[in-house]
Amino acid sequence: MLDDVTGLRELLEPVVEAMGFELVMVELAGPGGRTLRLYIDSPGGILVEDCETVSNQVSSVLDVEDPIGDEYTLEVSSPGIDRPLVKPEHFEKVLGRLVNIRMRGRYLGRRRFTGVLTETAEGLAVVDVDGECYELPYADMERAKLVSEYGIGHSRG
Repeated sequence: MLDDVTGLRELLEPVVEAMGFELVMVELAGPGGRTLRLYIDSPGGILVEDCETVSNQVSSVLDVEDPIGDEYTLEVSSPGIDRPLVKPEHFEKVLGRLVNIRMRGRYLGRRRFTGVLTETAEGLAVVDVDGECYELPYADMERAKLVSEYGIGHSRG
């Protein structure tokens, strides 16, 4: 059984990519991890029909491989405006934008960092939080996402 997101990503990423989509994130959620969520994207964005197509294809693979073992619900959606940042490439695409990062444990005296992503380097992201820059290792991040600037009250030029 592959009751972990790494194993599920390894199983499903080639299937999703072969369909022309990027597998942004795999998540096991809910009590006992009984909801399998896949977030997909493409350069032109994601339509409901894309989610349905990927869901049908992935369901077939999951039926054959049976990686979870118990009953679960499969959800496929776009990453949305608060896009999860999972791979170093995701961070590179949003340089200069507002991000929210939660570390696995206390890091430099805090767990949460919300600021502008100013740089990416080997194994880390640099985030400017109120004028102070923090070098945050990817390996120590629990969760990272793009923060929607829609409605924040300022515009970016």
